[in-house]
Amino acid sequence: MPDKILRLNPGERLELKKQHPCGGKEFTVLRVGSDVRIRCDTCGRDMVLERLKLEKAVRRKLEETQQEKESES
Repeated sequence: MPDKILRLNPGERLELKKQHPCGGKEFTVLRVGSDVRIRCDTCGRDMVLERLKLEKAVRRKLEETQQEKESES
């Protein structure tokens, strides 16, 4: 298990370690729970992954959501 839980919010963009079959590596989070629904930014295909599997696959977050920016202020 990961040492730290990755905080995910709908609307966040992620870069994953492996490419989607279409060649894209950037995804947008659509729904968060024990399973996370993400959409490929290149082809628009969406998929549901287990949270632990997704956390291992994430390379980095691409940008902060508007909610995180407001909570820091």
